[in-house]
Amino acid sequence: MTLCSIRLKNFRVHKNLELNFSDKLNCIVGGNGEGKTSILESIYYLCTTKSYNVKSDSEVVRFKENEFEIEGLFKDITRDRVKLSYSLAENKKNYFQNDKIVSRSSEIIGRFPVVILTPADHSITQGSPSERRRFVDSVISQASETYLKNLLDYNKTLRHRSSLLFRIKEGKNSNILNELDAWTERLVESGSGLIEHRRKFIEEFNSYIKASYRIIMGDEEIPGILYSFLEDYEGNDIAERFRELLNERKEDEMRRGINLVGPHRDDYVFDINSVNLKIFGSQGQHKTYQVVLRFAEFFYLKEITGKSPLFLLDDVFGELDAKRSVRISEYLRNVGQAFITLTDFSNLSFIQIKEEDSVFRLKDGKVANA
Repeated sequence: MTLCSIRLKNFRVHKNLELNFSDKLNCIVGGNGEGKTSILESIYYLCTTKSYNVKSDSEVVRFKENEFEIEGLFKDITRDRVKLSYSLAENKKNYFQNDKIVSRSSEIIGRFPVVILTPADHSITQGSPSERRRFVDSVISQASETYLKNLLDYNKTLRHRSSLLFRIKEGKNSNILNELDAWTERLVESGSGLIEHRRKFIEEFNSYIKASYRIIMGDEEIPGILYSFLEDYEGNDIAERFRELLNERKEDEMRRGINLVGPHRDDYVFDINSVNLKIFGSQGQHKTYQVVLRFAEFFYLKEITGKSPLFLLDDVFGELDAKRSVRISEYLRNVGQAFITLTDFSNLSFIQIKEEDSVFRLKDGKVANA
């Protein structure tokens, strides 16, 4: 799959911009504030219906304007023209595929697979468990519609059950314990499915991580991921263990008014040579691991979906040493279409630009091919 072109209207600093992309490497070069990252953000919008930078679409509208619009042409077995528009006055977003409106974002997730690597990825290996869960959920959701629906159902159940627990905590409607039991069983059903899917995914994903790590770092180090769920349960009857823990923590949950057990509290442990990366890893190892996770995600999605995801890299090379930068830039040749933002192209000679690649230079709100 490739993105042939994109058109932006009132999207951040871009008032009216059209770009035609190479199906290989696309380098977007410019100083700070020139709109490099905005181009990657707009591509991500087309693939997922949302930004990876902000939670509110209103923040993306160009200053003093009332709406933004993104339009792109994807090419795979067929051609798909996609348009996303947002009205500030109505606070409403519309997504169209081939002039037909798509009402739910879940219908788009995975249709145009995308992988993005940004400096914020440090939170995956160095941040809280929620950041690692978000990464894993985003990968599986693009590969499995079933998982995405299960995840949405689990989160909905979690919210309902949380509301009931809060009401019990406040001493209101004490007769709703039977209702709590019903939502607890639903939580077990959807949550057990998530855990089973995540466990299978991690078993498969480990091989992709090892393969990508070997290409970038050789055989010096061996990476891995461990999945920690239901307080490090190692058995096979997930649902039964889930129920046991919920029964054990029921009084505590009602007293505190929150959900204390389930896959929303899972964690993933990244290691190198069986040593915990978060605790003992160097900054270089963390950065390498973050890059590897995205390459592994790319090749996993490519194999599972049968489509080559778009690969977006935002200001990545400035934080890497020369050895890693060279390996990664060479590895990019294996992914198909990639989009890279660079602040200073002259100092990045390790990126070998070929005739089929495209370079876009941004200055004063204008873009010109070079």
